Amino acid sequence: MDHVDVNGIRIAYRRVGVGQPIVFLHGAPADSRTWTWMMPVLAANFTVIAWDAPGFGESALVPERWHTPDYADALAGFLTALEVERPILVGHSFGSILALAGLERNPAIASGLVLIGAYAGWAGSLPPDEVSKRLQAFLAMADLGDQYDPKSYPGFFSDLMPVDREAATISMMRDNIRRATIRVAGHVAAETDLRAMLPSIDIPTLLLHGDADARSPLSAAKAIHAAIPDSDLVILPGLGHACTVEDPDACSGAIERFVERINRKG
Repeated sequence: MDHVDVNGIRIAYRRVGVGQPIVFLHGAPADSRTWTWMMPVLAANFTVIAWDAPGFGESALVPERWHTPDYADALAGFLTALEVERPILVGHSFGSILALAGLERNPAIASGLVLIGAYAGWAGSLPPDEVSKRLQAFLAMADLGDQYDPKSYPGFFSDLMPVDREAATISMMRDNIRRATIRVAGHVAAETDLRAMLPSIDIPTLLLHGDADARSPLSAAKAIHAAIPDSDLVILPGLGHACTVEDPDACSGAIERFVERINRKG
């Protein structure tokens, strides 16, 4: 792992490959290890960078007063510190919220956008009663530590999740059950509504959605797709919310084809 300082926050990241940059933003609770099975595939043709978002993985903890703009500014500062200009930005779940928030604050931050199991913030993609329910579940998760079981939350994994990857993913998620971080992430997801900015996104956008994903509803992906002018929606058969782990080749292939389309147009 490498590290960089952004406005006093130590941010850890993984970097492999050479070429056009792709930057990965993981979900929650997780860290850059969620991309373990995709990074080697894409590194054959791209520079692949995966951060541990502030508060997660090996990055520094953040105060509980952090909100969505703080994450967006940390992302912009992270890219500046690494001298990465207009990468393809890939966000999964909570990471999709941060990717969209980053674009709202800095519209020129990326040349392409990939949203996987996406939300325009929970408040922007889910009914108010579901947002409240999820926030309470997330805050309760903060006190579970090693007792946290992702499989008790419907929709994280599909039947296609390999046993070894499931064990590795559960271990990674448990590592990231930190009370302050989980509380911050839960409130960020619940308070964020980015629907109004979606029509202003003027870069090519790809939405990937597993058709067995019971965590992020397909209706959310369809609404984001309908709102972003230059966007494609690709449904991944049989895959769940953790599609990047369940079938990394399918996800990597979809991203490669998307980048090829951008480069042909550009």
